[in-house]
Amino acid sequence: MKKLLRAFAAALIGVGMSAGVAAAQTGTITNTGPTSTNLATFTDSHTAVLAASNVGVVSNGNTQGSTSGTASVAGNTTGGSATSGGASNSNSSTTSASMSNASAAAAVAAAAAGSGASSATISTTGPSSNNQIVVNDSHLLTITATNTGTVTNTNSQTAASGNADVTGNTTGGGATSGSTSNTSSTSTTLNFSN
Repeated sequence: MKKLLRAFAAALIGVGMSAGVAAAQTGTITNTGPTSTNLATFTDSHTAVLAASNVGVVSNGNTQGSTSGTASVAGNTTGGSATSGGASNSNSSTTSASMSNASAAAAVAAAAAGSGASSATISTTGPSSNNQIVVNDSHLLTITATNTGTVTNTNSQTAASGNADVTGNTTGGGATSGSTSNTSSTSTTLNFSN
């Protein structure tokens, strides 16, 4: 009976000393006595949780107005031409945003992976002995990623060319009103990586 207790104690000490966080668990039951009961249990549980919330909000607002002046030729014996200048607006916006949880997810996955495979050996057991090594190895990885992207682009442009008047002249020239133009260009990129 003393030999049996020594063998069982040695088996449990071997399990306890070799089970670590960073290394695989190993255990050996050997040289057990007849009709003895020997049990070694490994419990290895790893749980990792990652909750990531990415919020990208882009708001571009553009308001422009342009008006050219008034050109007038009036009250002359001989009047020249009246030309009003052009009016134009131009806008360009470029926005880029990138959000990544890749490194955090990899670290959490590594933590959940645990310490590697466990190994156990039972050898040279006594007759009618009961020898068991039980390995309970559980890994739980939970990743919850919420990505929200909101893009608002507002563009308001007005352009008005001025008046060109040639009036009240004995001889009058031409009247030309300038051109108007509006140009807007917007490019928005949101990248979410989990």
